[in-house]
Amino acid sequence: MIDHARDLVSVREATDRLLTAAAKLDNASVAEPSRLPGWSRGHVLAHIARNADALVNVLQGRPMYVSATARDADIERDAPRPLDVQLTDVRESGSRFQEAGAVPADWARTVELRNGVTDAAARVPFRRWVEVELHHVDLGIGYELEDLPAEFVEREIDFLADRFTGHADVPPTRLTDGTRAWSTGREADAAEVTVRGTAPDLLGWLAGRRDGAGLTAEGGALPALPPL
Repeated sequence: MIDHARDLVSVREATDRLLTAAAKLDNASVAEPSRLPGWSRGHVLAHIARNADALVNVLQGRPMYVSATARDADIERDAPRPLDVQLTDVRESGSRFQEAGAVPADWARTVELRNGVTDAAARVPFRRWVEVELHHVDLGIGYELEDLPAEFVEREIDFLADRFTGHADVPPTRLTDGTRAWSTGREADAAEVTVRGTAPDLLGWLAGRRDGAGLTAEGGALPALPPL
């Protein structure tokens, strides 16, 4: 059972960590490249803020974004802002998301996200947690995959392994950190490839944040994953 209220607490804590870390930047460093190709740190911060508002839309039954073009335009518009404006926006949009999450609702209902993707409303706080944690790493300011909460890492591996399950271009694959194991890729009676590594390295590979150099593959080459 998904505990949306508990996840909302985790989102708030993750947002506080991000804001504390980002407050040590300055206007010049906000304009520097992030770890995401083509995006500055300002782009990442703008996206984090606009994503909070987009998920408020989802919880309140509106389209997540007016359009993909409008989403991209909003991020480009907000990316060049000074650090203090960026931080205020992340803080205030995060508060709006928390307020929307605190409203009594049917959390078992189905909601629609981008590109026709649907999910249970109860999973929306976890999706927001993913945005905050991974994009904190993307800022490239000292917060690494190894710093992520262990619960988050395990749940996000679960989520991403499930996302690639049944994908025709991914061979039947077993993932393991030596303690836990996950299955992903095409359905089959047995895995063709076993991928071993630390949980942060597995997450980084699944999430497109690492190239898999820290992993070992048995039974075949490390699978090429489609973009998220």
